[in-house]
Amino acid sequence: MPGKACEVFEMDSIKEVTIETIKRLPDECSLEDIMYEVNFVAQVLEGLRDAENGELLTTEELLNRVEQ
Repeated sequence: MPGKACEVFEMDSIKEVTIETIKRLPDECSLEDIMYEVNFVAQVLEGLRDAENGELLTTEELLNRVEQ
């Protein structure tokens, strides 16, 4: 179902998603671990929104960017 993944995150605010991400981490994690996880979730959300908006790259376009 197109757009379904992004809809899940739209139900919750970015703040709520961030809090839940942090809650899932072990108590003894470092600040670096927290920042990594929050950044990862932010990138996934951005990618889902881009995909929903049709802002995708073909494999060829991606390889051309990597080569540059």
